[in-house]
Amino acid sequence: MTAEYKIGLEPVGDEAASGVGKEIMDATKAGFGFVPNMYRTMANSAGFLSTYAHGYQEFRQHSGFTPAEQELVFLVISRENGCDYCTAAHSMVAANVSKLDAQTLAAVRNNTDTADEKLRALATFTQHVFASRGLISQVQAAAFLDAGFEEKQIMEIVLAIAVKTLSNYSNHIFHSELDDVFAPYAVQEIGADGLENAA
Repeated sequence: MTAEYKIGLEPVGDEAASGVGKEIMDATKAGFGFVPNMYRTMANSAGFLSTYAHGYQEFRQHSGFTPAEQELVFLVISRENGCDYCTAAHSMVAANVSKLDAQTLAAVRNNTDTADEKLRALATFTQHVFASRGLISQVQAAAFLDAGFEEKQIMEIVLAIAVKTLSNYSNHIFHSELDDVFAPYAVQEIGADGLENAA
């Protein structure tokens, strides 16, 4: 999904990057082996990219969620925001790095229930926080906490929503081109069975 409007700013190339944008792009390349197109578009605003990168790193390091749970949270938010780019990117990371199983990945992408009760509670609660704009109910919070999560992690989900709002909206307005490494997980390329290249 993209916006009707497409922003006219060009992605920032390696030679044009400077300051904090260059630092983040260099660190990203060192860690991932490449700079995703999303980072290059966000680099048009140093404040935008640095806020995203800092929040993303804080969530990854201090949220208290496992890597698979982190990916699930990012996927739910990206799905709800209709961001095909981030859905594909986090699907690739979920499958190959965070080791989220194929059935759970497909369930989250297709907005169906996961077999794992704790992951189902996390996906449901993340969707509630997103849809209610933080106006969660006692019942919703109790279900989340009863599943084994902590109150602090409610804040971490809000942080994830803030981080993904930056990246999802940026992809909407830039019509970000999907990187080749994420292409096998493009939204139209994965089926309910979790297999790639399904119609």
